[in-house]
Amino acid sequence: MTTLAAERISIAFGGVRALDGVSFKAAAGIVFSIIGPNGAGKTTLFNVISGLCAPDDGHVWLGGEDVTALAPERLARRGLSRTFQNLQIFSRLTTLENVMIGRHRHESTGLVADLLHLPVVDWQNRLTREAALKALARVGLGAMAQRPARGLAYGDLKRLEIARALATEPAVLLLDEPAAGTNNIETMIRGIAADGITVVLVEHDMRLVMNISDHIHVLANGHTLAEGDAATIRANPAVIEAYLGAHNAASEPASAVR
Repeated sequence: MTTLAAERISIAFGGVRALDGVSFKAAAGIVFSIIGPNGAGKTTLFNVISGLCAPDDGHVWLGGEDVTALAPERLARRGLSRTFQNLQIFSRLTTLENVMIGRHRHESTGLVADLLHLPVVDWQNRLTREAALKALARVGLGAMAQRPARGLAYGDLKRLEIARALATEPAVLLLDEPAAGTNNIETMIRGIAADGITVVLVEHDMRLVMNISDHIHVLANGHTLAEGDAATIRANPAVIEAYLGAHNAASEPASAVR
């Protein structure tokens, strides 16, 4: 079953066509990678999918619903969450508090209950804390729950972003360059997908992409260059040329793509 789909997505900035008619479909519980040279349109596509910018043309579908240009918070309620290449962490909060923020869409108490300190607030906070601790344990940060986020290493901060995104209980998780500074990321991503979450990955580490992806979509200059499984993409001459250049493509084997 298709969980996430893009249909003829096009967008231009100042006359530059960042994306031109890009389409794809991602099924539930797979790792779907979007790759391409710098400037290919990968981040722009992520921004369109996650509601940070509206396409000039085309549609985004989530679970069969047209969610084109919905705001990120509305997409989160529908089951789509993402991380960012540039970290979006609350540095003054603890690791646990950062992840608890990701549970906001599952909380049922309101302002009045908080002001009156009703028992339901304590019950809700306990549930939120338990879910956040579970998300931290899932990414290997369970022992760091009470540490201030500003004291974490860069790789741990990347894991923290993933934990906060997982706390929303997404059906689709967009990961933007998760491998940077992070160990054992492959095992983590495989585990997330095994739980039925569709993982959409933008990543420059081609070794990771080829090892982990069920399906790969290649962009170049805002267009779809190729798509298929890892073996298909590795052997595609156009993909080799886009990464290595025409000169190197003539002399290097497909397995040299990184």
